[in-house]
Amino acid sequence: MKEINDRQMFQELARSSGYASQFSMDVLPESRLLSADSGDSIIKEGIRPDSLYYLCRGRAKLYLTHPNGKISFIDFLQAPCFIGEMELLDDTHEARAVQAISQCWLFSLPAASFRSQLLNDTVFLRNICLLLGPKNQRNIISASRNQSFPLANRLAAFLLLAQNHGFYREKHTAAAEYLGVSYRHLLYVLADFCKKGCLRKEGRGYRLTNEDVLLAMAREMEPEWPEHDR
Repeated sequence: MKEINDRQMFQELARSSGYASQFSMDVLPESRLLSADSGDSIIKEGIRPDSLYYLCRGRAKLYLTHPNGKISFIDFLQAPCFIGEMELLDDTHEARAVQAISQCWLFSLPAASFRSQLLNDTVFLRNICLLLGPKNQRNIISASRNQSFPLANRLAAFLLLAQNHGFYREKHTAAAEYLGVSYRHLLYVLADFCKKGCLRKEGRGYRLTNEDVLLAMAREMEPEWPEHDR
C-alpha cells in the first residue's frame, strides 16, 4: 500500500464515504489516505495491524490459511466498511489476512494511539455494531444458499464478487470449499459457463464475457444484488 498525499482527494473521499461521521471525535487530522492495488496485502495473516482501516472505495477478501496450506475464504468486503475492527476490539484476536481484489482506497487511523478513545466512543461502537450485524447475516445467508440454490447461481455470484475488471483467478480448491462443492463439480460448471459464453479461459484465470447473464443468475438468489465495478 502507498500513502496518497492529495488533500482534495482526501477531503472528497472522507465526505463521500461518510468516514468522519463514524466517530464522535475529529479523527481527520490523524488519518492517512492509502491506496492498495489489486493483490496488495492490507492485513497480513498473523500480524496484528497497527492501524484501523476504513475502506472507502473498492473490494477486498478476508481469508484464512490452514496449517496444511489450504485457503478458506471467510468474507468478501465491499466499501464502505471498517477493516481491522476485530483486532482493535479484542487484543487476543488472531489477525486474518485481508487482500485487495480491486484497487482500494482506505483511511488509516493509528490503533495504539486511539484504541482507548475508540472503545469509549459510543458513535464508533454503534457503527461497528451496525457493520458486524450484516457481516453475520451474510454468513448465514451464504450457508443457506449452499442448500437452497444450484451451484450455477452461487458460482455466478461468487465470480462477480471475486473478479477484478472482468477477470477471475481464484484457486479452484478455495472456491470449491467456499461454495461447499467438490473440485470436480466446480470445474464442470465453469466449463459449462465457458460453453454458454459467460466465461473465456485466459491463462490461469477466466475472463467474464457476459456479466449481465451472471448478474441475472445472482439476482435469482438476491433480487437487489448490486452491480460491481467492471
